[in-house]
Amino acid sequence: MTTSVPVPPVTLVASDLDRTLIYSAAALQLPMPDEQAPRLLCVEVYDRKPLSYMTEQAACLLDELARTTVFVPTTTRTREQYRRIHLPGPAPRYAICANGGHLLVDGVADRDWQAQVAARLADECASLDEVRAHLLATADPAWLLKERVAENVFAYLVVDRPALPEGWVGELAAWADPRGWTVSLQGRKIYAVPKPLTKSAAMHEVARRCGATTTLAAGDSLLDADLLTAADHGWRPGHGELADSGWGAPRVEVLPQRGVAAGEEILRRFLRAADPRGGLLRGPERLRTAP
Repeated sequence: MTTSVPVPPVTLVASDLDRTLIYSAAALQLPMPDEQAPRLLCVEVYDRKPLSYMTEQAACLLDELARTTVFVPTTTRTREQYRRIHLPGPAPRYAICANGGHLLVDGVADRDWQAQVAARLADECASLDEVRAHLLATADPAWLLKERVAENVFAYLVVDRPALPEGWVGELAAWADPRGWTVSLQGRKIYAVPKPLTKSAAMHEVARRCGATTTLAAGDSLLDADLLTAADHGWRPGHGELADSGWGAPRVEVLPQRGVAAGEEILRRFLRAADPRGGLLRGPERLRTAP
């Protein structure tokens, strides 16, 4: 008689990076007196200058998380921008870049996934060239600072936010919607992204490959909304585009923490959900995860 061996559950954690787990100096939001501020770890350098940070406590939590779950960095950044980041802990086997346009496996873009994405975009959306031409034709040089194409799959503008005319983003969204594109305003950037290009689709593909039994997610922007709703459970911080719009959804918890403190709390929630008994957390840290 053959005895089957139970397959251990696999938890996949798909998390946005910027303003979710890592923070620029401008996004840290440190309201306490300087002498009470947390110690910070620089995790990204750009043009020979420190750019992104997390607290040292968050770094310890992420190291633990990456060793006990399938941790998948999930970002709108291009592959080049993602590779500037050096997260604590073991290197993730999988990473999602370009809002789902690229699935990295051991640091290399998966060609099968690229082909699937390219086929869907060709079938379901107006071309990137058409959208880019419209952006350039309607944007005013008085407030347009930069225009960029990311990984040849979506476009974005960097704008002078105070000078941006009220209603311009809404008009762009109304034009883009019937053409299969979405529009999102995040800080100084206006993103135009094809509707099929989603973080959730890439997350589901990773879940299929690794046999995940539970999916957890976190994010702060409208481009993270589909990821949060697709996961078994999600968290969003008290700052960001989703918070500003009052967005919420079933199985998505709204955290009160803002800035870099939110990143630390999100990692605590991930660890608790990955092991509800609290077995992953040790010593004083376990006490700090109480609601």
